[in-house]
Formats: sequence, structure tokens, C-alpha cells
Amino acid sequence: MAAAILLAALVGFGLWLWTPDKSRGELESRYLDAPADMVDVAGLRLHVRDGGPREAPAVILIHGFGSSLHTWEAWAGGLSPGYRVIRFDLPGSGLSEPDPTGDYTVGRSVEILTAVMDRMEIDRASLVGNSLGGRVAWNFAARNPGRVDKLVLISPDGFASPGEEYGRRTEVPFPMKLMRYALPRVLLGMNLAPAYGDPGRMSDAYLDRYHDLIRAPGVRDAMIARMEQAVREDPVPLLRLIQAPTLLLWGEKDALIPVANAEDYLLALPHGTLVRLPGIGHVPQEEAPAASLEPVKDFLAR
Repeated sequence: MAAAILLAALVGFGLWLWTPDKSRGELESRYLDAPADMVDVAGLRLHVRDGGPREAPAVILIHGFGSSLHTWEAWAGGLSPGYRVIRFDLPGSGLSEPDPTGDYTVGRSVEILTAVMDRMEIDRASLVGNSLGGRVAWNFAARNPGRVDKLVLISPDGFASPGEEYGRRTEVPFPMKLMRYALPRVLLGMNLAPAYGDPGRMSDAYLDRYHDLIRAPGVRDAMIARMEQAVREDPVPLLRLIQAPTLLLWGEKDALIPVANAEDYLLALPHGTLVRLPGIGHVPQEEAPAASLEPVKDFLAR
């Protein structure tokens, strides 16, 4: 009898952990504004939103790891009266399909950003990137100075954390790989909470969105591949090449990439300034969208 109860408990626990993909049709019905937002770009099927006046200066918003273009919802609304605002899901993120090449390096992301700009017929734009998106943005700006007006880096990835070495591939912990099969909503919430200075500001709607979109077909495999392919290189030589005026926007309660890293960027960037956000964490565009957008609008308007 005891063995049967234990077996039933184990089966129940396994079923609770098991987290299958959601169908693309179901996700698109909830998170896709219009079929035309699924765009073919350089052999990729990407989710792209293009708002604001077409003749206005272009601003491109690039999300972070495990996120989607929806992270910019409030900012896109605040910027679109005066700017052409473009945001897209990186391949294997949100509603964008996985990259058929299997390449999820930052170099590949820079190629995709170039292809998006070409597809949208944008010669120059201001780039805004959060975390991984910040790393993509500053890599693009260093390699394509003639195509970037201004650069906004929100808690950007780039410098090695204590104990990490440049030039080495990231070791992905085995429990992280298990998210292919097991990603209960409550566990995802525990992992997302450190991204907020005040975890209470992470709404149920935000958590539902993250949980849904990470379960899009192929997204979890792409996330693991992106981690496995990450090789951190010393960012200083590239940062010194950036010509665009650059705003660093950093939450003082960022528990994922600490605000202390901003000093490294300021030493390397030729035209960098820093705005610190008291009480805010890693995703200010979600946690405090109105307050965090104000210094960005001021910077873009200069």
C-alpha cells in the first residue's frame, strides 16, 4: 500500500513538472496583433512590429534573453508619436521561429538586425537594447557606425562576471537543460523574480506571457543553444569603436547584471553617460515603464 502511494505521488509530481509546448496557432491567436507582423527576413520567419510615422526617425528595440518584443509594449506606445518604432523577436524567442541555421551567437544576431533594417528600408536608426539585446546593440554599433544615430543600453550584457574567463564557452547547468521538459509556472516565476527590484511588480499577466511564449515550439531548444554557444570576449576593443552617443540606463537594484558594471562601460565608451534608476531592477521597461522612459526620450530628443 505504501509503495503504491509513493508511486502515485511520484507520477503526480512528474505530471506537475511536465510542461509541453503550446501550439503556434494558440500562441499567435493570443500574442500576434496581425498576420502581417510575421515577416520573412533573410530566410527567417520573424515576429516584427512596426509603429509610428514612417517618415519619423527610426528607433529599434531589442529584447533580452528569454523575453520577447512584448517587453517594450509601454515604451513603444510612449515613443511612437514621435518615432518610427520597430521591435522584433529574436529567432527562437517569442513568436519568431527558430533559426534554421542553428546559430544563436551574438554575431548571428547582429546579422539578423542588419537584415531587419534592410528589409524595413532603414538606413540609420537609434538602437535600444536590454541585457542580451544591449550586447547585440553595442556589437552592431561598433561594426556599423554609419547606421546608428544613438545607442541606449539597459543593463547590457558584455563584461565577464567574477570567476568567468573571456574566450571560454559557457557551461550550461544540467538542471537548466531540463527546462525542455519541465517548466512549471511557479518555478519560472521564482527565476524571473530577481529581474525586478520589487518582485511584487511582476504582474500575473507578465508571468503568463513569459510562460506561454517560452513554450512556443522550438523556443526552449533555442534558449539552451543560445547559452551553449555563448563565448564571452573582452568587450573593450569593440566598445571603443562606438561613435554614437550612448546612454547607459541601469536599475540600482539589478540583481542579474549589477550597476557596478556601468563603470566599466563608461571607461570604454567614447561618448557614454549613465542614468541610475533607484529601486529598479533589470527590466525597467516592465517594472517602471513611465519613469524609465523619460530619460530615454530626453536623450533621443537631444
